[in-house]
Order: sequence, then C-alpha cells, then structure tokens
Amino acid sequence: MPQDSSLEPYAAIGVLIALVVVTAIGMLLVAHLIGPKRHGPVKDSPYESGMPIIAGTDRRLHIRFYVVALLFLLFDVEVIFLWPWATAFYASAVHGMTIPLEGGGIAGKDFLLVGMGFFVSLLLFGLVYEWKKGAFRWD
Repeated sequence: MPQDSSLEPYAAIGVLIALVVVTAIGMLLVAHLIGPKRHGPVKDSPYESGMPIIAGTDRRLHIRFYVVALLFLLFDVEVIFLWPWATAFYASAVHGMTIPLEGGGIAGKDFLLVGMGFFVSLLLFGLVYEWKKGAFRWD
C-alpha cells in the first residue's frame, strides 16, 4: 500500500502544535490543582511590586511617556538592523565576498559602508530632530 508523502513535511509541525496544546492545558491544570485556594479582599487586591495602590488605575498618563516609549522602540529596532549588515560587511571586507544586485552589478564593501552610513545618518537626523523638538525634556 503506497503512502501519500505530500503531508509528510507537515508532520513535525503537527506534532509541535499538539505538544504545545498539551503542555498549555497541563500547566493550567497543575496550577489549578496545586494553586492557592484561599480568597479574600487582601489576597485578591492588585499590587505592583508588593506596594499598595496609591492612585486609581484609570488615571491618564502624560503623552510624554508614550512618546519616549515609541522613540525607544524605534531606535531599538533600528539598531537590530545593524547585525545583519555587520555580518555582510565582515564577509565582504575580510573574505572579499560580493552581493549581486538586481541590475546586474555587484555590491562590495564600499557599497555596504556607504549604505550603512546613509542609514545611520538618517537615525542621527531623527534623534537630533526629536531632541530639538523637546521630546526628551521632562520639566
């Protein structure tokens, strides 16, 4: 009897999904079985790092908090793009490897260096712009 091998590559994914579902259900069951059973106003009250709540949780925060968080995410994610560039630049500079371009040319270490210089200059321009706009002032 011949086996249909078209679904064989997906067997590992199916096993992984089943394992994740069984693990999640198992953790929930174990937490329910051995978890605390006592409830009360003190035990059920929310806390932050063991400190009692001072103000209501529905108070509005200043927009500056969100701006700084978004700026952090922006620059943090942009720095992540430096890692693959550094790998490609190292391979190009040390081993002489080139990257083929769509138009038929090749990109060597000089092209990569100029491209990253442009990228970093855009980041610095954005940082200086936000600095001049006062996004980092807290008074």
